[in-house]
Amino acid sequence: MAQTPARIRLIAGPTASGKSALALRLAEETGGVIVNADSMQLYRDLRILTARPPAEDEARAPHELYGVADAADGWSVGRWLRAATAVLERLGAEGRTAVVVGGTGLYFHALTRGLADMPAVPPEARDEVARRYDQMGEGAIREALRAADPEAEARIAPADRQRLVRALSVLEATGRPLTAWQGETRPLLAPGDYEAVVVEPDRQTLYDRCDARLDAMVAAGVLEEVAALGARNLDPALPAMKATGMRDFLAHLDGKVDLASATEAAKRETRRYAKRQLTWLRNQVPDWPRTPSPPGA
Repeated sequence: MAQTPARIRLIAGPTASGKSALALRLAEETGGVIVNADSMQLYRDLRILTARPPAEDEARAPHELYGVADAADGWSVGRWLRAATAVLERLGAEGRTAVVVGGTGLYFHALTRGLADMPAVPPEARDEVARRYDQMGEGAIREALRAADPEAEARIAPADRQRLVRALSVLEATGRPLTAWQGETRPLLAPGDYEAVVVEPDRQTLYDRCDARLDAMVAAGVLEEVAALGARNLDPALPAMKATGMRDFLAHLDGKVDLASATEAAKRETRRYAKRQLTWLRNQVPDWPRTPSPPGA
């Protein structure tokens, strides 16, 4: 990277932890710019469901990489990293502080540990693996991946079709395991280039905030937002279509469950997601300082 901002702050944390409030406070104190590191808040179609910063917060400090993608255009970690690199280089040239905030652990991993520069996988190779997944099931694809790349297979969560298909298609298209490619990485940010913190409230406080957030989403019109996206009949495998709560609210709109049941299901899934985020952060960045939610979060 040619230049880096005068200071880079990385703020990670689970959903509803208060990390956006902390980022806004730091940006106002430093005259900095908030840079999104949340894979769902990239999509302009889902401001409410993904809890993107409201317009009044965006007016208080510049925000980058929020709502920049259409739901039909699925972004990868690599694409986000390229976009974030361009933003950080620009802010570096301007001498401005960057406050990178989000809950997508792989984005922080790419920034601080690197992302493999893998060759492009032909669409037909990916489509062939996807066809086999749908025809033979997850178990068969996992078994094939485990035989050649057990480390990659072990890292992929159950039912994560997208990452399983990607890992096996990389193997078959390049002749090398994904793990081997990932071993050839160079981080964008060296340890001395940034300060990092994880916002980590106690578990019950976090879960209560997750529940309150879902109630607020319903009150703010999330059903209309979900209905508008559902009407586009996009591929359900796209990242935006797998946003937490999307499936549950679509089920309600389709008349399969009542609103109370859909909301409760979305709350459960949000709490589970928050728990997975906490687990990832504790395992992957155990040395980053922890802080409870900032006042007013």
